Amino acid sequence: MRIAILGARIIDPANGLDQVADLYIDSGKLAAIGQVPAGFAAEQTLDARGLVAAPGLVDLSAALREPGYSRKGNIASETLAAAAGGVTSLCCPPLTRPILDTPAVAELILDRAREAGHTRVFPIGALSRDLAGEQLAELVALRDTGCVAFGNGLNNFRSSRTLRRALEYAATFDLQVVFNSQDADLAEGGLAHEGPTASFLGLAGIPETAETVALSRDLLLVEQTGVRAHFSQITSARGAELIAQAQARGLPVTADVAMYQLLLTDEALEGFSSLYHVQPPLRSQADRDGLREALKAGVISAIASHHQPHERDAKLAPFAATEPGISSVELLLPLALTLVEDGLLDLPTLLARLTCGPARALRLPAGQLSIGSAADIVLFDPQGSTEAGQTWHSRGRNCPFIGQQLPGAVRYTLLDGRISYAR
Repeated sequence: MRIAILGARIIDPANGLDQVADLYIDSGKLAAIGQVPAGFAAEQTLDARGLVAAPGLVDLSAALREPGYSRKGNIASETLAAAAGGVTSLCCPPLTRPILDTPAVAELILDRAREAGHTRVFPIGALSRDLAGEQLAELVALRDTGCVAFGNGLNNFRSSRTLRRALEYAATFDLQVVFNSQDADLAEGGLAHEGPTASFLGLAGIPETAETVALSRDLLLVEQTGVRAHFSQITSARGAELIAQAQARGLPVTADVAMYQLLLTDEALEGFSSLYHVQPPLRSQADRDGLREALKAGVISAIASHHQPHERDAKLAPFAATEPGISSVELLLPLALTLVEDGLLDLPTLLARLTCGPARALRLPAGQLSIGSAADIVLFDPQGSTEAGQTWHSRGRNCPFIGQQLPGAVRYTLLDGRISYAR
């Protein structure tokens, strides 16, 4: 299929490109930027005047709920939702049923993703068997099947010795480890950030130290073992400072932040809406401001949706009994554009945090518009708007942003030079 995309503002942070030009796609690859290739005859032409063409977004954490949790979502529904949000590549965490700790589960996920054809899916395998933090999973076999990194989610390794051995093994084979740093003992029973809001509402608190204590230990073990590490879902300003210090010491460390942590604070819990129940919790305004500054400085190089769709009943119980998580991948680009609207980032920098930043963090073959590379592209109208929830593809509607008018509108998402989503 030959496609010509005409008159777009092309922004590709990976290659330092920001210009109005035409894009030419041939057989799923980007054939040329600017000048039409010799002998090129377009079979389809997209008028992109007034639109921005950027590399398809790369989301480092989106739960697809398959296998095992079909009442919450499935690979077809959640990857379509991702494409609607401008995403062409995503990583899915290992919390499936059965746990993503064997090649068979990884193969099932990859097969279903290929069948759906909406986005690329890069599985993150379990670091330990059954995420129990005791015995290593089949890391090399999982890597050979297609897992790009390994993590244990919020399930702690109770023994620092066992975790150290796991990191040494991963370093031996140059495997990347994804950390979700939260001390289970300090967080036990907690529902909200420990502070005035939690006290006023009578909710059990999770202190900032639940993150920083675990993060400090993890960074020290990364330094000792030399493993490549990515810290997922940083929530506190102090946590971002620890990441910055580690990077300054030359540690091979990257980090991401959940999109909603850049917009919301624990004050959103004042109405006891379970839509704001997330783990790790929403933190204070000072933490949100610190995360924004770390994102601006590049200490945090990636914005992720941390999409967690739920069925309706999962959010209907009293706050403490509801399941944590926000369905948000469908709004990733419009939500991110609010940071441009607020003056925090310019558009090219924002797109860097959504494309080449996350791709480089996990060494993914994505996030750039290079001649000969796969034509994974998002076309969006920066002057348009999106009414959140007007159309909705995710099985989970547990999203506090539904009903809001958000900046920007995704018009087309292309995967391998084929339109996988059109508004």
